Formats: sequence, structure tokens, C-alpha cells
Amino acid sequence: MSWEVVIGLEIHVQLNTASKLFSGSKLSTGAEPNTQASLVDLGMPGTLPVVNKEAVRKAALFGLAINADICRHSVFERKNYFYPDLPKGYQTTQLAEPIVGAGEVEIQLENGEKKTVRIHHAHLEEDAGKSLHEDFHGMTGIDLNRAGTPLIEVVTEPDMSNAEEAVAFARKLHAIVTSIGICDGDMSQGNMRFDVNVSIRKPGDPLGTRTETKNLNSFRFMERAIKLEVERQIDVLEDGGEIVQETRLYNGDTHTARSMRSKEDANDYRYFPCPDLLPVAITDADLEALKAAMPELPNARKARFMDDYQLSEYDADLLSGSIATSAFFERVANAGGDAKLAANWVMGELAARLNAEEKDISDSPVSAEQLGQLIARLKDGTISSKIAKQVFEACWAGEGDPDAIIEAKGLKQMSDSGELEKIVDDIIANNAPQVEDYRNSDDAKKKKKIGFFVGQAMKATQGKANPQQLNQLLKEKLG
Repeated sequence: MSWEVVIGLEIHVQLNTASKLFSGSKLSTGAEPNTQASLVDLGMPGTLPVVNKEAVRKAALFGLAINADICRHSVFERKNYFYPDLPKGYQTTQLAEPIVGAGEVEIQLENGEKKTVRIHHAHLEEDAGKSLHEDFHGMTGIDLNRAGTPLIEVVTEPDMSNAEEAVAFARKLHAIVTSIGICDGDMSQGNMRFDVNVSIRKPGDPLGTRTETKNLNSFRFMERAIKLEVERQIDVLEDGGEIVQETRLYNGDTHTARSMRSKEDANDYRYFPCPDLLPVAITDADLEALKAAMPELPNARKARFMDDYQLSEYDADLLSGSIATSAFFERVANAGGDAKLAANWVMGELAARLNAEEKDISDSPVSAEQLGQLIARLKDGTISSKIAKQVFEACWAGEGDPDAIIEAKGLKQMSDSGELEKIVDDIIANNAPQVEDYRNSDDAKKKKKIGFFVGQAMKATQGKANPQQLNQLLKEKLG
């Protein structure tokens, strides 16, 4: 039986303001628990909230970045519910009149296809505190440092139909918010969190009952959680059961999910306008100033990479997604003098090592300048591709810059034609059967058989022979 998957996302983006949404409390990661929560954050009697102007500016900037409608008159409301890490008993958020209205984000899939994901809206709200369950011997600790942190919650339409599309959208949104500088995008710290709504249906049927898997903080976990939930829902329905609308949690370490609670509807929260906060007004002049200050967006950066560096659309799309990766690539390309080689090394050898050691590019042991120097030595023929990987490993291990490593280890490519010719003559003289076999082969087979002689020469020169020079010399000598 065929099933159609329908996916929508809700994304919490923590704004990187200096203080909280309604108080002057500092925002920083790693502070001692409960040292950055003021009386306003706790909702103590006699305190009044004041809206953080910078948070409003950053939310509106996001709206402009996704071509959304900006609400000139947005209103804060109280969302009432009880939870231990919500000391006020309500969350100040937006519902009826959010600051950002309908917008859209274009994504590119691995097969090259493009798709537009519609944004329903994005609203400003304060974060709750954090419940800590470890090391409390059956009890829960409450850290209220996060209470009052400014967020925008981005709500999509149910426009995605598989995990690949959802992850592509999540990556693109991450690229947008980091490019315009409103969020550092550090998912490991919860600064960007994804709630995934999943339902399935038979093609042509109305939307099925959805479940929400909350607080996914990595692209890999999101992909796995979606696939797991789709499989679960298919199994339930094909066994004759019914999907229950609920909130679920996914454990990335065990690749398991469980029900957390039944899903609430809006009326369960008893929303009403916050009596302590005036509506937020945004003028035409405000929007013009934001447009003028808009940093380069991922799509514009992608187009520039294709124009300025002559990269393919695929390479440009990958490199333009992360602001950190983009900046690193450009420094490598400028230092090395070859954009295509820079792209290949950043997306290839460097990305593989970073992934293997779970490092961010900002923590790369090999700097952009070092990688650029390595590429320059490849380009000018000082070292071969094989030796370049050896030099890269030495750089990664902290042994110095490429030029110093090449000199210290004697890794310069052999380009002395006389010395190389003598080595080739010896190989031909010592491998008469292979030489005769090569000379009796047609051109197609010769292309394969010459590899034997190349291998022998590389072995004799410890990989230092210039490949182009070697190939030309072998073809001349072998006939």
C-alpha cells in the first residue's frame, strides 16, 4: 500500500541579543545555574516587562530575508500553562498578530530539483527555563537562566514530503539566520531547535492525524526521527490502528522515540493579550533601514560563487549554505589561487576529517591559510596529489605550515627529467613481459596497462614523481 508523507516544521531560533526579551538580564552560555534570571524573568509581583528593541529588529530582519509580510502592528499575548521551569505560569508570545507573516524559502535537493517551502508565520516569544534530570538522584533541578531568552518561532506550511526535504529546509533556514547575524546557529546548545510535525495519508485523501516530535537539535537526528515516525505510523495504520495526536520525544543515542503527552490545542492555553505590553509598531522607515543593512543572503552568495569563482551550481550551493564554511572557502581560494581546488579540498578532505572527529569548521586544526598554501604547492607542481594528503595530515597533527613540512620531510615532487628518465629506463628494462604485453595491446587497453608502470615509478620515487611528466615520459619510452 502506498502512503504519502506530509511534514511541517516549527523552529525555535534563539536571537543573539545582549539581554533578554523583556528584561535587562544578560544572555551567555555556560553561566552557573540561576545566576542570570531577574525578578522580571520570574514574573514577581510589581515587576513590568519592557520589550527588547533589538529583538524586534532581528525578527523583522528575518521576515525581510524570507520575503515575508511584516506586521506593522504586532501584539504580545499570554500562553497559560503550568510547568516547573515556567515560573510565571505563562509564556509571553504572539498568536493572533505575529510580527512576521507569510513568506517562503527555496530549497535545493540532492538531485538538483528546487522546491519552495511556504512559511505560515514567525512570532516573537520568550523561552522557558530548563529542567535538568541528571545527577539529582531521582529529582529534577531547575535552571532559570534561559527563562526570558528571546526567540522567534518559525512555523512552516506542511509542504515537505520526506526527510530529505525537511533536512534541506532546516539547513537552508540555518544558513539564513546565521548569514543575517540574528542567531549563532549552535544547535548543540539549543540555540536552534526543531519540532517536526508528521502525518501520512493515502494519495488524494485529507490530511492524516499528525504527531509532533519536539526539540531535535541536529540535522542527523531530525532525519532519523522523521524516518522512524513515518515507519511507526505506517505500521499502526496497516495493522488497523489509529494515529493519536500527541507530542513525542526522540532519543538520538538509542534511536528510539516515545510519547510525551497528548497534543494540546490553542484553546487549552487560554491565550489573551498581555496587559503589561503595548503593541509593537514598525514603520516604513524602520523597514527601509533594515533593508539597507541586510547582509548577503545564501542565494546571493551562491550566485556570486558561481560568477566570481566559476563554481558549478552544486559546489556553490554546498559552500554557500554555512556562513562559516563560505568564509573559510573564500580565504582558501584567495590564498591558494585556485577556486576549484579550494572547493574540492574544503568539501572533500577537510569536511571528511571534520565529520569524523565531530568538529566544526571554526575548530579546524588546519587553517584556511594553511590549506591555501597546500593548494598553491599543488598548483605549482611542488607536490603531487598523493603527497598533498600526507602534508595535510601533518598540518592536521599540528606539525606546522605546508611549506615547512614539505621542506622538513623532503616531500618536493621530483621534476628532474634526467633523474626521472633513468628510473623509467630501469623499470622498462626490468619488466620485459609487461612491456611486450603493453606494446601488443590496443589503445584502450594501453590506458589501463600503463598504470602498472606508473605504480612502479611512484614506488621507486616514494610518490614524488611529477605525474604529468611521468606519464608523458612513459608513453614516449614504451611506444
